[in-house]
Amino acid sequence: MSSTPAADRPSVLFVCVHNAGRSQMAAAFLTHLAGDAVEVRSAGSAPADTVNPAVVEAMAEAGIDVSAETPKILTTEAVRASDVVITMGCGDTCPVFPGKTYLDWKLDDPAGQGVDAVRPIRDEIETRIRGLLTDLGVAAGA
Repeated sequence: MSSTPAADRPSVLFVCVHNAGRSQMAAAFLTHLAGDAVEVRSAGSAPADTVNPAVVEAMAEAGIDVSAETPKILTTEAVRASDVVITMGCGDTCPVFPGKTYLDWKLDDPAGQGVDAVRPIRDEIETRIRGLLTDLGVAAGA
């Protein structure tokens, strides 16, 4: 019973506390690999002012520019509008609605880490995004 206008394409919301690292990387990889085949959102329960500079650098190394992204506050509307909600360390602050698919990805938090520490997190997120695309039945580009 979805009322989303693009009901033919899945919608994924990535949530972490600050929306400055893990969720930004996941959203960027999904957008990069799926193009318009998936509607992508990201948000944080307590958003930071800016995306983590080490995350920007690590993603640039992977050929993806997230320098213009800004952390966004998590809203119940964003959750309602999403088919799949993937949390990354936001715990009980993520709202839960019936009929949604919830996944919790245990990933190290890149906050306060340098780019050397962010690279393995980035690579793990890319691997998980490729698996998610397979689960969603969406062919990965790039």
